Amino acid sequence: MTTDTTTAPSVNGRVLALAHHAARALLEGVLTRHGITFHQSVTFRAVVAAGESIGRDELVGDVTGSLKTDASVVTAVIEELTTAKLLEEDPADTSRVRLTHAGRELYEVTSAESAEISGRLYDGIPAEDLAVVGRVLTLITDRANAELADA
Repeated sequence: MTTDTTTAPSVNGRVLALAHHAARALLEGVLTRHGITFHQSVTFRAVVAAGESIGRDELVGDVTGSLKTDASVVTAVIEELTTAKLLEEDPADTSRVRLTHAGRELYEVTSAESAEISGRLYDGIPAEDLAVVGRVLTLITDRANAELADA
């Protein structure tokens, strides 16, 4: 189903949710083919974004904040990845974790496949439009996070 963008509704929670869930369904297909979950993928990304090694507590905080989930859920995900030998203690500092070679390969493969999907989804959308959407979504996220912090 294709939407006529000239008659598309203004952004609202439903529009955001539909876009999120449609794109996530595509991502979940990639992750499922490679035997990992969305939560595991988010955890991989946090480790990579931290520069390959990150303190366990920092990782739990980062992923908990991203997924808006309980710390115990993220701790379980870290344990799953460690048991699967995709994540390991950093030998330089055992309070930190890093991707294993297998974890790095899995992250790179799923990231490349996800990037292909994103490329197709964003194809033909003017850079200026993407910049506006990025600013608006960042503002909405910041406001929602502020309300969550006050709750």
